[in-house]
Amino acid sequence: MPDTSAATGDAMGRRGFLARAAGLLAAAGGTVAAAVYGAAVGYPIYRFLMTPARRAEALGAVKQISFPVTDLPPVNTAKMFKFGAVPAVLIHLPDGSFSCFNAVCTHLGCTVQFEPAQARIHCACHGGVYDMKTGANVSGPPPKPLTQYTVEIANGQVSISRT
Repeated sequence: MPDTSAATGDAMGRRGFLARAAGLLAAAGGTVAAAVYGAAVGYPIYRFLMTPARRAEALGAVKQISFPVTDLPPVNTAKMFKFGAVPAVLIHLPDGSFSCFNAVCTHLGCTVQFEPAQARIHCACHGGVYDMKTGANVSGPPPKPLTQYTVEIANGQVSISRT
């Protein structure tokens, strides 16, 4: 039977319906693909641009933390913990004193580790070495020392604060 709908203009034929449906599906698929591509490109750019502001906000939010003396590390060991949003390291030095630093390498932002056998703070990413008492950059690529925090022990509590 011949298709007379095009000649009379009263109803869309099967071919016309399928062509329009395929066109709508293609347009919807293109829109979704464009949205996914935009998110894939835009999100890393957003994170890159917003990171300094968030980092400054997170650093400014926490000025001091406290924990019980029972959580102190034994002599010649270290305790890693979060000081706000950044890692920090509390070192119980062989002479019984304490030193505490921001545990983020000043070279490229890797997390540093305390190495008691070598009496140093070491960044395994690029071989940076820091002094365990002062946080001064001793060797390797780090351009500046680790940020030092103040450690105070009183009334059964250890308080660590920004200098």
